[in-house]
Amino acid sequence: MTSQRVLLKAWQLCCLANLAALHGLQGDFLLHPPDLLLFYNLEQVREADCRAFTRRAAWGDTELLANLPDQRAALQHAALACLGGPHRQLSASDLLLLGVLVCDMDASSIVALDPHVLQNLQRCPRLTLAQQAAVNTLLASGRTVLGPPVSWNTQGLQALGLLTTYISPSLWAQVQEAVGLDFFSSMVAACRAGRLSQRDARRFVTSFLEAEAKAKSMSSRPKRGTATVRPCIHGNITAATLRDDLFLVRYDCSQLESCLGSQVLKANLNPLLQHPLPAECQRVVKAKLTQLYPSSVPEEQLRLITSLVYLYTHAEISQWNITSRDTVMALLASDVALENQTEAILQKFLDHKGNITSALLVAIGGSRLCWMSPQQIQAIRPSEFRLAGALDVSSCPQSRKDVLYSKAREAFSSTRTSAAYYHFIRPYLGGAPLEDLQRLAEANISMDIHTFTNLNPHVLQSLSVDHVTMLLGQNVGDLQKARSHPTISSWLRSLNRLALGKLGMDTDPDSPASPTGPVPSTTGMRDTTLTSGSSGNDAPSSGSPPARPRGLPLAVALPSSFLWLLYWGSLGPFGDRSQGTCTEASKDNTVLAPHAGSPGPVCGAGCQLGPGHEPQALGTWPRPTS
Repeated sequence: MTSQRVLLKAWQLCCLANLAALHGLQGDFLLHPPDLLLFYNLEQVREADCRAFTRRAAWGDTELLANLPDQRAALQHAALACLGGPHRQLSASDLLLLGVLVCDMDASSIVALDPHVLQNLQRCPRLTLAQQAAVNTLLASGRTVLGPPVSWNTQGLQALGLLTTYISPSLWAQVQEAVGLDFFSSMVAACRAGRLSQRDARRFVTSFLEAEAKAKSMSSRPKRGTATVRPCIHGNITAATLRDDLFLVRYDCSQLESCLGSQVLKANLNPLLQHPLPAECQRVVKAKLTQLYPSSVPEEQLRLITSLVYLYTHAEISQWNITSRDTVMALLASDVALENQTEAILQKFLDHKGNITSALLVAIGGSRLCWMSPQQIQAIRPSEFRLAGALDVSSCPQSRKDVLYSKAREAFSSTRTSAAYYHFIRPYLGGAPLEDLQRLAEANISMDIHTFTNLNPHVLQSLSVDHVTMLLGQNVGDLQKARSHPTISSWLRSLNRLALGKLGMDTDPDSPASPTGPVPSTTGMRDTTLTSGSSGNDAPSSGSPPARPRGLPLAVALPSSFLWLLYWGSLGPFGDRSQGTCTEASKDNTVLAPHAGSPGPVCGAGCQLGPGHEPQALGTWPRPTS
């Protein structure tokens, strides 16, 4: 997977980390993807390996740990402990080792660090407001390699990468004008060429122009009684004007309104919107489009206004003519269309006898399902829903998750095996009712902790400890990594001391998870080689899978698991009833195999018979076939 640069999702990485621990493969961390190391049982990392482990893990994407707050905290704590403890003064070489793990530090710690910390912060996918303020404090101090703002140059600013998009207007005001304009031009050029996102470029442009406007207002204050709409001072905007990367410096939003003619706008809408227009300028363009097209924006122009979609009301969108799937994809491809816009755009497409196909669902992303109306979701044909594969709907409100689960259950009910059914239904389980989760617990699927944290919190409160341990299976130890997650924390608080002890958790549900404490090892992993006297309900008491001193190498473990899935799948969801026992091949209770339409593995899915060794009825779920 490392050599092929396979892109794995958090739930897949979590399953793989447990598999690596189960087979004693964590010692091979230098051969594994950096993202995978983030999920490892940190207590199994040898002290002698901690620096090498930290260096490789620091190239991972810590945002993958969004649902595992305790693991994320433990990872940073372990890294700092490896360097001598949290109170040790970190050197530039220490920071190089920590990499992206610095992104979780608070603002006061960042300010106190060596200025080389800016190199670490460049890799952070986002900064909090406090961290942004810390970056500006460091830059203002003059302690960085750039020196004080008055001595900054274009090359130094470019070396800061995306951190320049967080620089405050007060600092831009101190930068020499020629340097500022040169850098502004390079940032806009990068945005127009697609090398910089509109979101990041707009954040930079808004801050830079605020400094420019403040400087201009101080040098030339308007006289009292001046008109609110200023006359066009810099000359009418032309096609050549819009090719200038300094266009937004020369034409502020007021001048844009005064100097942009309707015919130039009509012929040059695309080059205009390639500029990272501040929100005020976007409203000016939208108003001019309304004047130009009072009835409805033509469909060919609709495909160009992606960045403006969020400004349009439901009533305005209802006047549009949307007949092409390409138009829908263009309007919804960006992340600016909100709930009302998504529903309205799709409705206009459906009104013109359009269909929501699997290709369209994949193109606009699973998050768009959150904003479709229940009626629109029900209108999707089950075959199209199935072909769309696993769509991420974890960000949806609970009401939409409920509707989506019902639709997914209908679409995937004919799936032949419970392993395959779980693979399809997994992204939609956030809307599953209690009864379905209880049945799923008996199917021995080993749910990953990320799916578990996205279950309906009210439904989770009704699940017993036994059902949770059966549901999570070999992943039950991951509760320790996520115990501070609101959904998990609320459920743990509802348990008594005996139940918490059964899970191997701290018997005080209100005590915070300690990053210094060990992640418990499994003391009773479920044995899937069941015999005639077994109830099939033995569950692990706590922790991640134990390390096996003589585990299979990963290159061997994966293909053998794949062969087992093919064999097991031919027996039906719960194995061949006539066997009376699971075969030795399923002993690890883990299956990893690629599935058509999905690059990731299918985790879990062992073989377990329920009480009395009878296949469990799953309602309309897949049943054994002859």
